[in-house]
Amino acid sequence: MKEITKHYSNGEVTIVWKNTLCIHSGKCFQGLPTVFHPLTLPWITPEESDTEKIIAQVKQCPSEALSYFTNDEEHG
Repeated sequence: MKEITKHYSNGEVTIVWKNTLCIHSGKCFQGLPTVFHPLTLPWITPEESDTEKIIAQVKQCPSEALSYFTNDEEHG
């Protein structure tokens, strides 16, 4: 499987999704269905929730396919 990494942002936080790590546990959309909805595209819409809820839910990902960074962090 080709590795794909996608980024989704609400302006404050960016969710990072890596397809090859995803085990499809469903914890993301069961816990925060306004942001994670796998039957529509884009399947992650972080603008539909606040940053604290997003971070808390991303931390529940058992495979670490989802991660995040705040947009004020420096990357490079």
